[in-house]
Amino acid sequence: MAVYEEPGRPRNWQERLAIWRDRLYDRLFHNYIWRSIFRSGFPNTPRNQMLVVATNIFLHLHPTRIHRTHVKVTHTYCLGGLSFFMFIVLTVTGVLLMFYYVPDVNRAWRDIAALETNVRFGLLMRNLHRWSAHGMVILVFLHMMRVFYTGAYKPPREFNWVVGVALLFLTLLMSFTGYLLPWDQLAIWAITVGHGIGGSTPYFGDEVQQVLFGGFEIGQNALIRFYTLHVLGLPLLSAILMAVHFWRIRRDGGLARPL
Repeated sequence: MAVYEEPGRPRNWQERLAIWRDRLYDRLFHNYIWRSIFRSGFPNTPRNQMLVVATNIFLHLHPTRIHRTHVKVTHTYCLGGLSFFMFIVLTVTGVLLMFYYVPDVNRAWRDIAALETNVRFGLLMRNLHRWSAHGMVILVFLHMMRVFYTGAYKPPREFNWVVGVALLFLTLLMSFTGYLLPWDQLAIWAITVGHGIGGSTPYFGDEVQQVLFGGFEIGQNALIRFYTLHVLGLPLLSAILMAVHFWRIRRDGGLARPL
């Protein structure tokens, strides 16, 4: 009697293992999240290997083709580039300000006063830093509005939109942490309001005050925490996310076309 095998059914454990391996591969590399981050797919075929090289930002800084609207200033108003320029100005002026500032409650305000009166171009340097911070917050917000109202957040650019939202929050946090550093009455009472808001967090109010502010009152612990976040932690994380943001713009084929 002839024996017929059911088509498509694995005949041994090697075929079952191969089927499970293919299913695992599809779930890992053919899902929505993976494709939103890595556009060209896993480089296991000649086509994907070619796409990895062609879309590499280090090998090809600009896309091979762009839409005619991308060369117009009115398409983006250079809001993203201006935001990055403000970040560069803040980095340069911030490093210069660090030479004349000590994060100590007994010296912080006097250092700022001495910077404005005794250091040559000190007032200009501080005002450049201050107004660049205000300008970056405004420009990043306008940039997010432009992206939203032009639909540039839609697929295949949804991952870059998430990165942009994270950069918006980091920009606000950098502005908030820098507000306390002059250690004047305006800064202390403004951060006191933020301290109270953090303490009102459901279930974790005390922990938020301890971690972010170093206690239940604004003092030396809060100043040194805000200083460390302002000059090291937040700018470093922002620079990393900016690099990812620029890389994703390049990998997604440049700027989004107008609606």
